Amino acid sequence: MDAATLPDAPADARRSSGLAPDAHKFGGAALADAAGFRRAAQFLKAGLPRPQWAVVSATYGCTDRLVAALEAARHGRDHADVAFLVAAHRSLLAPLGLPATLLDGDIAELEADLAHLRAGRPDAGQAARISGAGEVWSSRLLAAALGPEWAWLDARDVLVVRQTDLGARLDEAATRERLARWRLANPQAHVVATGFLARLPDGTTTTLGRNGSDYSAALFAALAEARTLTIWKEVEGLMSADPRLEPEAVVLPEVSYAEAMELAYFGTKALHPQSLAPAMAAGIELHVRDVRQPEKPGTRVVATPASSAQPVKGLSLVRGLVALELQGSGLMGVPGSAERFFAALHRAGVSVVMITQASSEHSICALVRRDQAEAGLAAARAEFADEIAAGDVQGVAMDPDLAVLAAVGDGMIGTPGIVARLSGAIARAGISLRAIAQGSSERNVSLAVREADAERALRVAHTAFWLSAQTMSIGLIGPGNVGGALLRQILEARPRLKRERQLDLRIRAVANSKTMLRSDTSLASLDFSRGEPLDLDAFARHVKSEHIPHAVIIDCSGRADMAERYEGWLAQGIHVVTPSKHAGSGDAARLAALHRAGAKSGARFRYEATVGAGLPVVMTLRNLIDTGDQPRSIAGLFSGTLAWLFNHYDGSRPFSELLAEARAAGYTEPDPRDDLSGTDVARKAVILAREAGWPLSLDQVDVENLVPVALRDVPLAEFLQRLGEFDAPMAERLAAARAEGKVLRYLAEVDASGTASVALRAVDASHPAASAQGTDNLFAFHTARYHTRPLVVKGPGAGPDVTAAGVFGDLLAIAAHLGAKL
Repeated sequence: MDAATLPDAPADARRSSGLAPDAHKFGGAALADAAGFRRAAQFLKAGLPRPQWAVVSATYGCTDRLVAALEAARHGRDHADVAFLVAAHRSLLAPLGLPATLLDGDIAELEADLAHLRAGRPDAGQAARISGAGEVWSSRLLAAALGPEWAWLDARDVLVVRQTDLGARLDEAATRERLARWRLANPQAHVVATGFLARLPDGTTTTLGRNGSDYSAALFAALAEARTLTIWKEVEGLMSADPRLEPEAVVLPEVSYAEAMELAYFGTKALHPQSLAPAMAAGIELHVRDVRQPEKPGTRVVATPASSAQPVKGLSLVRGLVALELQGSGLMGVPGSAERFFAALHRAGVSVVMITQASSEHSICALVRRDQAEAGLAAARAEFADEIAAGDVQGVAMDPDLAVLAAVGDGMIGTPGIVARLSGAIARAGISLRAIAQGSSERNVSLAVREADAERALRVAHTAFWLSAQTMSIGLIGPGNVGGALLRQILEARPRLKRERQLDLRIRAVANSKTMLRSDTSLASLDFSRGEPLDLDAFARHVKSEHIPHAVIIDCSGRADMAERYEGWLAQGIHVVTPSKHAGSGDAARLAALHRAGAKSGARFRYEATVGAGLPVVMTLRNLIDTGDQPRSIAGLFSGTLAWLFNHYDGSRPFSELLAEARAAGYTEPDPRDDLSGTDVARKAVILAREAGWPLSLDQVDVENLVPVALRDVPLAEFLQRLGEFDAPMAERLAAARAEGKVLRYLAEVDASGTASVALRAVDASHPAASAQGTDNLFAFHTARYHTRPLVVKGPGAGPDVTAAGVFGDLLAIAAHLGAKL
């Protein structure tokens, strides 16, 4: 390809003809070792036979070390980093199959420059030659590794720039003339060029500034009239936010040049704003891809991307800012005040990141970088010294420790409500806005916040635009039988619920009695050996993450003391779900307080599984009351465990054998006395009575304890060894019932008068409880409407899976209340 023809053929024609090259830029992290150079060479060769241009940065960390050596030489000192860099680059030669002398001349030039500088003999281009030596070395290595078909281009032989207040600017005419001459001498179709370096019009070596290699790549892509430019980084592409700050950040598949420019200006590390301009002007399609995962498409940057339902494409943070605010009634209606303010900052060399002005013209605010704040403050005060002295201007105030959160997206243009959505999310998180500004293009909204709130603001804003409004942060306490079954059910259902119902359930924390596990996203498995000591306050803070819309704590621990925490959690806006009966049947004043806390914060307290495991018992009672019915009594089989025992106890097997079987199947509590004492059934009776509006406490329930007195206080191990002591008394009860043609059932009954009892009774074969099977619970509601025949809820009421299903149902009920389409 004859470079002399480059200016003559229109770019679009050359691209469509198949002659246009593909351009690439490899960053220092991509060239950290010999494997990185081989990988870069492989990517370039994969594009053949189409012409390939590559622009190369210095290897990772090289420029920083060279700058340190430069500063040392200015003070007459050697620097150990020089020897390190030389050795590191020489060590790449053999693995790449290159001559040991390849870099000798370049290294000698660096050492001569440093020696002259140490001796006090600087020259105009010396600093640029020293700091840019890394690009010379790495580009020469890559070109040589690719072979003689690839030309090595020292950018100083082609690029001519002028240094301006806005940075290095290309002298296009001089550059194109030099490029044409260089191409005549180097006819290879494929080129590897140095990044970062260029020449001034007088021939002095200069640099294009930090991130200058990206700018070099864009300049060379435009000069070569490339069809694409791929920036190879160690990131997957442009992200919706910095993934180090926001774990939910996603790769943006496509953005416009304008969006990329805004994101780059506000701190996105994958691109430098200056590097975009040449590619944008030339209409070159730009790609940002991950050198470690070349199979992934990364981000495509084009003039007009496909339409997107997402109005905001990305969020960026600029930290370390200070507000300089000019205030005074004397500014109102006075033309030129803003011009004088910003001119003073310009003369002081202060760059302004964000500007806001009160509509009353009473104040003008500029956010500047922290290291320029004092200079800006002095310049502004000097400019308005007369007005300040006269009292027309109150002065120039400085407000430190700020950051700017920028939201960028072409979809914001003409879309109402974006600012409200963003600022509303920030406000709901309790974060104060210092200032807000929107560009005239409407594709950028900038919010100034306290630097201490910056990361939190980013995560909250990201949630507002990227996460489902029905995303729930879940903390589970007690991953035992019921809790473990619940985890399995949630993990199994989660993909379907997210796909079909846009309900995103995140299990972000799990705790046993001593240890907790936490995750920024969602736990997929439990390994408590890698956990941390249980801290319930820290656990709740983690679950109540402000970047996730809703928080739920599920208590499956069965611990009485855990119920003391519910009120505080509900007050914080954390929904609480539990199969534990301690809160619902315990102190009535405590129960009323936690209901008040939930009503005030909007958090829900759900406890369906406390009574009927997976059966809709509490919900049925609640619906009866809400529709105007009047409950009169509730009776039945309230314990699935005791139902199973007496449904199976027909005398063919000893009662102790059935009890051991029930425990092994998980139907009983670890200590079966918790079931056999009748207290569990009594607690359910109290919960239902209170739900019906009947005041009742546990000590008012007449309870028959089935545990022999001699076994009630012995250790669990001894109790399990002495189960045979149940057999004789139970055989007598069974025989007495059969003599009357009846069966044994452990029944509960509570009524509107406040009378409640739970006991083992002999019932007729016609009794509804007599036909129950397995672990069936039975709840018969006698009400004003259902007075002749009761409304009966019946079904399995014991076992980890059905109880977990009841808890899961409560979780989904909360989600439906919050707007999930279930």
